[in-house]
Amino acid sequence: MYDNYLRRVKDHVTNPICTCVPSWTTPNHITLFAFLSGLISLATAIWLPRTTFPLALWLLNRFLDGLDGALARQQKRTSDLGGFLDLLGDFIIYSLIPISLGLGQSLRALDWVAIAVLEATFHINNFVLFYVAAAVATKPGQALTSVAQRPALIEGFESGLLFTAMFLWPQWLTVLCWAMAAAVVVGIAQRATFVVSALGSKQEDGNGGKRL
Repeated sequence: MYDNYLRRVKDHVTNPICTCVPSWTTPNHITLFAFLSGLISLATAIWLPRTTFPLALWLLNRFLDGLDGALARQQKRTSDLGGFLDLLGDFIIYSLIPISLGLGQSLRALDWVAIAVLEATFHINNFVLFYVAAAVATKPGQALTSVAQRPALIEGFESGLLFTAMFLWPQWLTVLCWAMAAAVVVGIAQRATFVVSALGSKQEDGNGGKRL
């Protein structure tokens, strides 16, 4: 909900930090470090669930994830490849967080249902996002991020808060998974409504694509 506004706040914070980054460091290096810190946070969530390491490494992942884009803009190295690698890392880490925390908490079979439902909503949401990107790309004057975003109940900021809550209170993982799944479903409905409207308008203009 707040991503567009918070992106400006994030840039205000990260831009001064970028000046301290060595010149040989590229945005893709930062993306790699973010991905590795995310993977290590997941490993420690499984093997060291009662320590602060998982949370600390997750927060490092979030910080680096915000830094790579700012560094790319400052070094004038923004690229489709960088955006792809950034999102690929995010999608992998996001998908594995509930599973890793569930393994660390030795959840009952019933609790795994909440994680499975949440993972299913991620899958459907990603499918809808691809169509959102295609719909926005056909509209002149629309700015694109790495994946075109439409305002929804849950976006990057809200996802980050919920994942952080999972690290902070893993004993509430099941409740948080159900809550996040419900919020993602609302976001899917919001974005699907936009896609239906955009593609419907395109078809009326005589440019609709063929369905397979």
